[in-house]
Amino acid sequence: MDEREFELINIIGGELGASQRDISRQMNLSLGMTNMLIHRLLTKGHIRIKQLNKKKVEYLLTPKGFAEKMQKSVKYTLKTLNSIGLVKKNIEGLLARLHAAGARKFYVLGASDLAGLIEMVLAEEFPGQYELLLIEEVQDVPSDGIILICREGVVVHEGVRAVQVIDELARDEAFLTQSLVEDRILAQGGVA
Repeated sequence: MDEREFELINIIGGELGASQRDISRQMNLSLGMTNMLIHRLLTKGHIRIKQLNKKKVEYLLTPKGFAEKMQKSVKYTLKTLNSIGLVKKNIEGLLARLHAAGARKFYVLGASDLAGLIEMVLAEEFPGQYELLLIEEVQDVPSDGIILICREGVVVHEGVRAVQVIDELARDEAFLTQSLVEDRILAQGGVA
């Protein structure tokens, strides 16, 4: 099942009485493409049509469609959890480098899930060896620590010790992706 089919199943499973026109607007697809997707799901046995009157039909998930929706949702959830684990691992590496360089006082800018992960990693990896403060503005920070910036678009002035965490994670992600590609090439007998 591709992403569009999954999106269509989610719409059909969540909205009773949605017309093809309503569905095509929600999915930002042409009416013809929506019709094609509906017929594909009908053929696969994921949905069925109930005739309400001469002009109106209702699309319903079949047990097979519901099972497919659940399976895809579980896979998506597991993939998301795996991604969070990868982000956490990258944060561990970043904080380990900072800790090894002598950093013990951290100012986290940007209340977010990322800030929560930083706090979790510090508590797990360096219990009692750090000080963590949440801040709203870069100007709120004395010069005795490192600012961990957890939101985009923050400009830091010269001389301020700061790490753009999102940028660092993106760099690590690019490295990991490249490493995975190289590992795959090597496993297939190629040269990286």
